[in-house]
Amino acid sequence: MVEAVSSSTRNRGSSRSSSANTGHNDYGRKKCEALAGNSNLNGEDELQMAIGSDKNATKQSCKVAVIGAGAAGLVAARELQREGHEVVVYEEGEKVGGVWLYNSDVEDDPLGLDPNRCSVHSSMYASLRTNLPRELMGYLDYPFLPREGRDVRRFPRHEEVASYLQDFAEEFNLLLLVKFCTKVEYVGIYRGDGNTEADIVNDSSFKQQLLREGCEDLREDSANLETRWVVRTRERRQAVEKERDVLNFATGCEDQVTDVIFDAVVICNGHYSQPRVAWIPGLEKWPGKQMHSHNYRIAEPFRDKVVVVIGNGPSGIDISLELISVAKEVHFCAKKWDLSKDLFWPLHEGKLQCHLLVELVTEDGTVHFQDGISCHVDVILHCTGYLYSFPFLDTHGIVTVENSAVGPLFEHVFPPLLAPSLSFVGLPFKATCILSKSSSLPSTKDMMADVQSFEVRLAEEGIPKHYTHNLDSCQFEYDNWLAAQCGSEPIESWRIKMYKVAQKIRKLYPDSYRDIWDDYDLLDEAQSYLLKLKTEKHWK
Repeated sequence: MVEAVSSSTRNRGSSRSSSANTGHNDYGRKKCEALAGNSNLNGEDELQMAIGSDKNATKQSCKVAVIGAGAAGLVAARELQREGHEVVVYEEGEKVGGVWLYNSDVEDDPLGLDPNRCSVHSSMYASLRTNLPRELMGYLDYPFLPREGRDVRRFPRHEEVASYLQDFAEEFNLLLLVKFCTKVEYVGIYRGDGNTEADIVNDSSFKQQLLREGCEDLREDSANLETRWVVRTRERRQAVEKERDVLNFATGCEDQVTDVIFDAVVICNGHYSQPRVAWIPGLEKWPGKQMHSHNYRIAEPFRDKVVVVIGNGPSGIDISLELISVAKEVHFCAKKWDLSKDLFWPLHEGKLQCHLLVELVTEDGTVHFQDGISCHVDVILHCTGYLYSFPFLDTHGIVTVENSAVGPLFEHVFPPLLAPSLSFVGLPFKATCILSKSSSLPSTKDMMADVQSFEVRLAEEGIPKHYTHNLDSCQFEYDNWLAAQCGSEPIESWRIKMYKVAQKIRKLYPDSYRDIWDDYDLLDEAQSYLLKLKTEKHWK
């Protein structure tokens, strides 16, 4: 049955927020606020570019579904609620926190490629500590400050980040908005009167209609097309009693499947759960074990094994160093090695060997590297990143995922033909945070032109398509542009300096950077700023 919800006229607008994302990605909530209205929040800027504010129009309340209760989903929910929208947050797990919730369980497919596997959302390994200092990881208006009795280190363990997100949810009364143990199975375009499932759009002609009405006519306000969304969810009813009343479900009941109509959907389901695996000639006949870092938890299962770790990102480095203590040999390989790493890795010569990528593997268990070295290997561990995945989303080809690029999206957030009723929060990686205030989206024509111009620039600069959402080299420019669009202040200079120092130290000392640093002047400035903010806001 479809739950009918009256649709309100949507005006373009936005709001923003800062991200308490992961050590891997603290941009997580930026685009969250792109669905809000005219807000004047201190220190945020991204959700506002979505549902709400024509300065000369009356602000209307919308019913909005937020998918995911991690760092991005929580701030999205807060900003939308502040703007007067009716918000429902769907979370498959039993707690808020998203990727930061550690789960010792692993998937039955170690590579994570089987679409029918029993999936586990968490990619967290037991020993993980953040790879950015806490001063850079909090929401801009809710500092990630140490708390007595918890992990007070600058680079804390994953449990501390999960606790911080729980604190945030409690501080802003967000838990009552969240439907826990509820999986989103389908999100599709809905063009009916809310009374029958037959009104769900189920053919690609709708895309052509939008193209005609939204682009070919070059209308300035294609959002008037009144796109609504049906969200189908499955609530797991066999959860045992939990600490919080919001999680108490009747034991033994069947799952409950529900369809609900929404004015808008904000997708915040993260991008650290669908593994990307390296293709290597000969793997189909290679007899050893393979797994992706998504299913790595502890080092003990690798005791006395010869292990190849592919990928020198944060996880690859952490796991390689951890395996040294138990494995017989660790062979660490990547596309290239920079000078800073070359200065460090020889210190572990004999325990860990660095190579270029694997060239091929053979039936006798041998792995041949591109540098000409070969050895017999027991395990290949792919620390090769993740793919964007939205298996529940049906836009009839309007939004696609190709080679880890989601598009077309205006500024990594809005599909021009479906804005502002559909938005994605937290797609960019290697970016920091900021969000809030009001602005309006450009016309469909201008958004599409911006997307096309961006794609041309990537091609001209030889940037692979799977780096579409990588903002590493321009993250602060991007953040400050967002701030300017929404009337917020630019990022404080100490944040930018501290980030650069942290990156430098991490490259020079990958095994100890979390416990040594030399940015005491920046730390003093940051702590003074954040403590003052806490006092002004009266946060706990």
